[in-house]
Amino acid sequence: MAIVLITGTSKGIGFESALAFARAGHTVLATMRNPSRSPELAAAAAHEKLPIKISAMDVDSDNSVAEGFKATHREHGPLDVLVNNAGVERAGSIEELPLAEFRAVMETNYFGAIRCIQSVAPHMRQRRSGCIINVSSVAGRISSPPLTPYCATKWALEALSEGLAGEMKMFNVRVALIQPGVTDTEMARRIEVDPKPSPYPQHARMAGLFEAVLKNPVPPSAVADTILDVVESGTWQLRHPVGPGAEGFLQWRRSFTDEEWATLYSADDETWYARIEHDFGLDTRPKNAKRAAS
Repeated sequence: MAIVLITGTSKGIGFESALAFARAGHTVLATMRNPSRSPELAAAAAHEKLPIKISAMDVDSDNSVAEGFKATHREHGPLDVLVNNAGVERAGSIEELPLAEFRAVMETNYFGAIRCIQSVAPHMRQRRSGCIINVSSVAGRISSPPLTPYCATKWALEALSEGLAGEMKMFNVRVALIQPGVTDTEMARRIEVDPKPSPYPQHARMAGLFEAVLKNPVPPSAVADTILDVVESGTWQLRHPVGPGAEGFLQWRRSFTDEEWATLYSADDETWYARIEHDFGLDTRPKNAKRAAS
């Protein structure tokens, strides 16, 4: 059985991943920014008597990550698996979103992963054993406004992981990217909320798309099961789309040229909504527009 450290376990994919690994018999070191504010995982672990150890770690902080990994190595020995799951989202037009928001999402989603990777890579390299899982997204292969700030971090994580795989394979350390589609998490539910007024229409359109997709949601446990399977299967496959919509959306993007993609997102509302309905069978028009049409 493996010793597995997972970041961002207070809810969503990280929460379900901690449970999945522990139920499979692995020792889970579950980290989150503030455990006192998210007692649900500790309660579930106690109820099921699962091997989950919860500790505080802020992946935005050099000191927090360094001290956290020192403590886990001292108490549990070298890690077998690192799951970089901690992540945040930001949505908005590039013009309107403050630069500080771009920095904040990159700090967590990209630099946070690097901090953790650099903490485990020397031990895994020297032992010639280990697995590093980076939770990316379909947004790591597609850039869709108004999610551009989030997409940029996941594109960066994808590039990092591809390069890391090339470095670590010679030392028998596996690297994998998990690419969920729209998953039923608090993050996704925030995107489906109607945005503030803006001269850019893409946020309202994306809110409608998320709302429609989340009517038949993919649970975060499905992503957790994929992460567990990647670790236990021993696969060297790098990218793993998750959920029925993930590969479909990737294929949809591949059907466009870059110029056609930009044209679709800059088209008028009715062209956008009609295209989504034609290609996916989803009516994503605003509710008031649907009522008026009926």
